[in-house]
Amino acid sequence: MHLSYEGVSKNFFRLLKETSVAYFFGLGGLFAGFIIASYLGLFKLAPWTIALYPALVSAKGVTGGLLSGRLSTALHLGTIRPSFFKNTPSFYMLIEALIVLTLATSATISLISIVFGQLFWGLTIVDFSGILLVVIATMSMGLLLSIITINIAFISFKKGSDPDIVVYPIMSTISDVFITVCYVLVLTLYFFGDLGKLALLILSLAVLSTAIYVFIKNFHESDFIKTIKESLFTMILVALMVNITGTVLIGISNFVENRKEIYIIYPALIGMIGNVGSVIGSTATTKLALGLLQPSFSSMKRHIKSIFSAWGASLLMFIILAFLALLLTTPFSFSSLYNIISILFLTNVFAVLAIVLLTYSISILTFKKGLDPDNFVIPVESSFADVVTSIALLASLLMLGLT
Repeated sequence: MHLSYEGVSKNFFRLLKETSVAYFFGLGGLFAGFIIASYLGLFKLAPWTIALYPALVSAKGVTGGLLSGRLSTALHLGTIRPSFFKNTPSFYMLIEALIVLTLATSATISLISIVFGQLFWGLTIVDFSGILLVVIATMSMGLLLSIITINIAFISFKKGSDPDIVVYPIMSTISDVFITVCYVLVLTLYFFGDLGKLALLILSLAVLSTAIYVFIKNFHESDFIKTIKESLFTMILVALMVNITGTVLIGISNFVENRKEIYIIYPALIGMIGNVGSVIGSTATTKLALGLLQPSFSSMKRHIKSIFSAWGASLLMFIILAFLALLLTTPFSFSSLYNIISILFLTNVFAVLAIVLLTYSISILTFKKGLDPDNFVIPVESSFADVVTSIALLASLLMLGLT
């Protein structure tokens, strides 16, 4: 049993360094943004395509966050071993639960998107079948990322790094790029021919069949049902939030239609704020599980190093994002640099303050209620981070008059 936690003894600068290294992978989110900016024409073929994008990124963050959060805590507790083969029953049950939750998340997001779509996006019920097919196909492809997540968790744990700090920030960026590529591929197949739609249907039915088999197989397993029940409540909440994010993104796109640098940095921004929440939340849930943190808001002072190292690293990454965005899109100048740094600084302050309070609150409240915080913290905060970052970005653009 691993009942010690090295993160308690690390000083602030060591935590800042480790967090910054993990966040550095978040800069790869620029590739996702570059893909979006390059295929803006594809996203104009239907009113729901741009609105669904943050929903899919968030949904993959939810399932990936659940996996990384559960793995990190279980590795510290010793209930899962860092090995693919001959592992504990808890490990294999977690993977099977993830398949069921992927399908459930896809269906929930599609259903709620129709409500939002009719109210805000100009959709009709006829669009539902297309949205459902696209979402399930994209999320099904995203299941391949679970193998990478598990590998990174196992390797980091064996090397002595803290999976709570390393896994999710690295995987969130890989996930953003991979899901973006999958979404563009799925949209291309969907809009350009019946053969493409048939391929998506076959993929979706294969995942549906697998999920039904897994559910029937594990129906009497209490840990499996507990994970599904607790996570499904989270999924409904998340589905509401990601559709809000999509609606806000439509508003942002209306303001910055000709500013490709905003599209390019958008996935990296929401990913980076999600990373802040994941580091704060994942380290908090592990400390709670080990008895190193009391389930009260006053105990936040014992978590302050993790909070400020996560925040400081995100500010550094936002500045780097500003430089890279300008170099990729527009002629560099100090006025344009000041312009975008001002936008990103305000966005960071608004979003991080909100995400820190939310993440810590969920960690404490779920633990006190006897629930598994890992089923709630990262899934909720990652989606909430997308909403908050989108709103913060739009608010910053409006406040500074830089649209």
